[in-house]
Order: sequence, then structure tokens, then C-alpha cells
Amino acid sequence: MGTKKLLPTSISTMTIFLCMFTHINAEEAFPFVDGTYPSEAEGPTAESSDMDELELNPGPPPRVVDVDDYRERADDDDHTEAFLQAWKEACNSSDYPSVLLVPEGKTYLLMPVSFNGPCRATTITATIRGTLEAPSNRSVWLDRDLQEWITFDNIDHLRVVGGGTINGNGHEWWINSCKTNQSMQCVSAGNLQALYFRRCNHLVVEGLQIIDSMQMHVVIAYSWRVLVSRLLIAAPGWSPNTDGIHVSNSREVLISGCIISTGDDCISIVTGSMFVRATGIFCGPGHGISIGSLGANKSWAHVSDVLVEKATLVGTTNGVRIKTWQGGDGYAERITFQDISMHNVTNPVIIDQNYCDSKTPCHEQGSAVAINNIRYRNIRGTSSSKIAINFVCSNSVHCDGIVMQDVSLVGEGTYVSCSYMNARVVELGYNFPYCRAEM
Repeated sequence: MGTKKLLPTSISTMTIFLCMFTHINAEEAFPFVDGTYPSEAEGPTAESSDMDELELNPGPPPRVVDVDDYRERADDDDHTEAFLQAWKEACNSSDYPSVLLVPEGKTYLLMPVSFNGPCRATTITATIRGTLEAPSNRSVWLDRDLQEWITFDNIDHLRVVGGGTINGNGHEWWINSCKTNQSMQCVSAGNLQALYFRRCNHLVVEGLQIIDSMQMHVVIAYSWRVLVSRLLIAAPGWSPNTDGIHVSNSREVLISGCIISTGDDCISIVTGSMFVRATGIFCGPGHGISIGSLGANKSWAHVSDVLVEKATLVGTTNGVRIKTWQGGDGYAERITFQDISMHNVTNPVIIDQNYCDSKTPCHEQGSAVAINNIRYRNIRGTSSSKIAINFVCSNSVHCDGIVMQDVSLVGEGTYVSCSYMNARVVELGYNFPYCRAEM
């Protein structure tokens, strides 16, 4: 099925699920006031945040900068320069709030572009109501060795909202990937990102459709106090490396009420990320919700204090997953998956400390990223494979402190089991399949 036929159906289906998710207010998002967990908390969540800063405060009206005011009539093929000029004006024009407006009902072609700060404006809102389209020709990136399409860099108090569409036109990338076409040479360079936020503190990304990215759709990197809410992210299930939301080296990130249908991880949380909460997520198709991968190329990695809750996964290859490479170092700890519904998921609950995404075999190493204090609570649904729970842990660094509480997974017409290796598992409440504790 082609992308054009698949996308309207996917969006219609996912829109129904979006209506199921209630908008999360500031108190629900960040329940702390002093940076510590409330006494009743049973798992990690995001740290305190001054979410009241996201509300509009009394003061002078924001200055609105319309990109069409900078668009030359003859410039119908490339609107990049108009956006850069409008951004410069919105970013630096005053010490008051400003708005960069992308009008509704219009399509704008953007070459790879970076909107840079810091800005003079106290807050800046990019209101995207129209459609932004990437060039379909891959040479635009390859000839200049680029890895990002739209970048927001070093901007505090940025909001990207508006209900518009960001279209990555990724088909040419997918059919030329070695993962879909074995005659193509595999390239080891990093993933290409459609919407990339780097060093953006007090960031809000809300109410957008982001479709058909070349590879990763939304990346949050080196940022602090971030709210990602009500995004609809869609790409065909066969599209390689098209992660939905990717979090790296960031703290206090809340992802809420998002619908993600891609060919890779719906959400991936990698090294340097702490106090991340994902809630009210619909995922499918895709590879599930993942911590990692961590520790590739013998690197040191760390992820801690993550809460994934109130998620629905349908037809994914994995459910909730932690994946680390052999030979790495560091830790993944204090991670909770709770209140999750799974339907026809191949690997519903999985820890893989021997992860290997390589055509050549990955040989056993003497070190590994340590995995500690992992809790699974109130996870229910169906597994399409016989092994519904699979803990594959390192011979050198065992998985420790795994708690299973009220986890109930059944087979799609078959009996399911729990498989574990080098893992310490504690069972609380009613669990099926049962994982015997290993000492």
C-alpha cells in the first residue's frame, strides 16, 4: 500500500484515539514543588516545573510577524529565505513576546534551515497553521552532509504550535535504505531528523501533524523543561528508522496525548535523559516505546527516572523495551512502565542487554550498561509471540531490582511464557505469565 493511500486511513484511525486522551494540566504534569517525589508515588515522574510560565501573562500584545510579508511573488519554489528573514525579525525585534505566523491553507517548501537564538523577545511562538514541506531530492542533504531539516537551536521560552502539518517527504529515503533495499550500501552516519530542538529550555511543542519524516520525526536534545503534547506523527510501518519522538541528553520532559504510527520506535529515550514522563500515548504500528539503545561502540550511557504510563500499543513489534549494547558502560535505573494496554504485540515486555543492530555478529563483551530498579505495573493485553516477557541480561552485569506487579498477558490463541536470563525478578500481586525469581 502506498503512502498516499495509507496516510488518510492512519490519520483517521489515530484521530479517534486522540479524542480518548484528556489534556493534562500543569498540576498533573509536574506534581512536585521541591524536586522530590510525593510520599504516595510508586515510580519516577518528571521533576517540578514552572509550568505557569507557559500561560499568557498580562502585558503588551505580542508582535506578529507573518512569513508571507517576506515572500517574494516570484519565489514559488523555495521559501527558506522568507522564513529566515521573518525569524530574524520575530526573534530580535523587541523585548516583548513575538509570534512567527505561518498562515493557514498554504504550502511552503523549506530547504534545510536552522532558526537560531538566543532571542531578544521574551517569548517566541512559531504558529504553524499551513504546511511545511521538505524537498524530496535526497541530494539536498547528502551533498552538504546535513542531518537536520528544521532546527531550533539555543532558544529559551519557545512555543511551536498551530495545528499545521510538517511533511518530511521521506519516501525517497526509505526506498534507498539498506533496511528496505538490500542492494543499497548501509551508511553508519546518524539519523536524519525532521524537527530538531537543540538547547531549548522551557519549550512547548503542541498540536501539530508531523508526517513522513526521512528518518526521526521529532528530536529533543540538550534541553530542559519540555512539554510535547497532542502531536499526530505518522509514517508507513515499513519506513526504516522513522522514530516518532526521540529524547537525548534532556531533563524534565513531559510527552502527553500523542498518537504515533511509524516504522521504528514510537518513543525512544537515550543517554543523558532524566526525569522523563510519557503519558496518554497511542503507539502502532512501530517498534514500541524504548529506553535505548544505550552503550553502542563501548560508550558510557545513562538514563534515569523515567515514567511511561497510560499507553496503548497495537500491533507493534515490541511493547515496552530497554535495549543496551554489550561492551558499553553506565546505567539505566528507576524506570517505571504502568497502566499500559497491549493488543497483538510481538514482544510485550522485553529487556535486551545484548542488543545488536548489525549485519555482523556482536561478540560477547566483559562489560555492559547496568539495569537497575525497573518496575512493571498493571500491564495487560495480548502477545502475538509465545514469549510475552523476555529478560535477556548480561553474563557480566546482571539486571537487578525488576518488579512485576499485576502484569497479565495472554497469547493470541497460544500459551505464553516468561523467559529470563541473569535477572533478579520480584513478583507482586497477580502476574501471568509468572517469572520465577532468580538469585
